[in-house]
Amino acid sequence: MANELQGKRIAIVATDGFEQSELLKPLEALKQAGAQADVIAPKAGEIQGMEHHDKGQKVKVDRTIDQVKAEDYAGLVLPGGVANPDALRTNAKVVAFVRAFFDAKKPVAAICHGPWTLIEADVVRGRTVTSWPSLQTDLKNAGAHWVDQEVVVDRGLVTSRKPDDLLAFCKKIIEEFREGRHDRREAAE
Repeated sequence: MANELQGKRIAIVATDGFEQSELLKPLEALKQAGAQADVIAPKAGEIQGMEHHDKGQKVKVDRTIDQVKAEDYAGLVLPGGVANPDALRTNAKVVAFVRAFFDAKKPVAAICHGPWTLIEADVVRGRTVTSWPSLQTDLKNAGAHWVDQEVVVDRGLVTSRKPDDLLAFCKKIIEEFREGRHDRREAAE
C-alpha cells in the first residue's frame, strides 16, 4: 500500500555519526508509504553517516531541532550508530522533543544504539524493548525490560537491534505510524 501514510509527517532525528542504513532505509520506506519525512538535526546543512566504522554518505538536514515542535509530526524515528545517539542524548532540546512524542502518545521508533536517547528522555521505564546488545544494561537500569528480538513493539514504541533487522523494523514502523496515537497505560509494577 503505497499511500498508507499519505498526509502524515514523520521526524527522523539524527546527527553526525548515524548508521547510514538505519536512517536511509526507514526514510525510503516512509516516503514509499506516502509520508513526508523530515531529517532533523541539531545543526543545519548536512550530517555525516557511517557504514559501521567507515565514513558513509552525508545526508541533507531538512530542519534543525530549533525549528520543530513534536505536535507538527505524527511519529519519530531515532537511527543508531554509536556517536549519533551519544551526541543527541546530551542535547536538551532533542531530549525534550523526544519526550514530547511520548507525552502525546505518538509512535516512536529506535534502532540499534538509538534507545540511548530514549533513556535520557526517561521514557523506557516499564516498557519491553530491544537494542544493540551493549545497551542492555543501560536499558535495564532505566527500568526497561530488555529482550533479544528482531523487532519489539510496546505501546507504540518500536525497537530493533541492528541493520540486519531493518526489513522487519521498517514494516513495523509503517504499521505503527499508520495506527497513530497509542494508549500509554502504566505498566504493572
